[in-house]
Amino acid sequence: MAKLIYPNNLTLLTMTTPINQALANPITEDDIANFLANNPDFFQRHAELLATVQFTSPHSHRAVSLQERQAEMLREKIKLLEQRIMEMIRHGNENVLLSDKILRWARSLFLTINPAELPTEIVREIQDQFAVPQVGLRLWGLAEGYAGIPAAQAVSEDAKVFATSLNEPFCGLNTGFEAVSWLDQPTGMSSLALIPLRSGVAGSSAPAFGMLVLASSDSQRFNSSMGTEFLARIGEIASAALSRLR
Repeated sequence: MAKLIYPNNLTLLTMTTPINQALANPITEDDIANFLANNPDFFQRHAELLATVQFTSPHSHRAVSLQERQAEMLREKIKLLEQRIMEMIRHGNENVLLSDKILRWARSLFLTINPAELPTEIVREIQDQFAVPQVGLRLWGLAEGYAGIPAAQAVSEDAKVFATSLNEPFCGLNTGFEAVSWLDQPTGMSSLALIPLRSGVAGSSAPAFGMLVLASSDSQRFNSSMGTEFLARIGEIASAALSRLR
């Protein structure tokens, strides 16, 4: 602000000048970015500036030209895309292997002639095909002829209600679930997957007639953040096979 003092000190006026306005409102980086975004032909009119612009490379920490920096950024993008493609290929291969294991497991169930042998076959094949250390199974509401099989041993009402309440498999730490006692060697099992068995597709509201428990001493093998779609497919196949006992 410039001050003007008039004769006899009668009046003191202030006057705003363009210079003072610029000092009060300096140009920011955002102002420059907005200007360039709104004026895409700026560098066409001032092409000589491109040759003088330099950046600091995050890799070599030396000054590089705009063209060199753009080439570096392009190489970084290509590298990220290559990593994503390799990851997709890896996941694709893993899914193929997993699908093969599910098919082999389902085939073994189809070839089981005696329905009473199905619970044992299911437990054994899950352990063998999917490398699960401990697997347990309990069933209830079976036909009278199958009431004496090992998988039909007594289960508390709380466990039955819990199984019915599961809309999808539960994965997490072993906090003392009753289902752990269904394992042959329950000691030291840190993480669990609890899979409800019911008629219909996974997620249906039909009451559960059984539950599978998969257990591991590795606390991260079955964790709360993992996807449960594969476990749900296991539950569907096991439920369909075991429906012959009802």
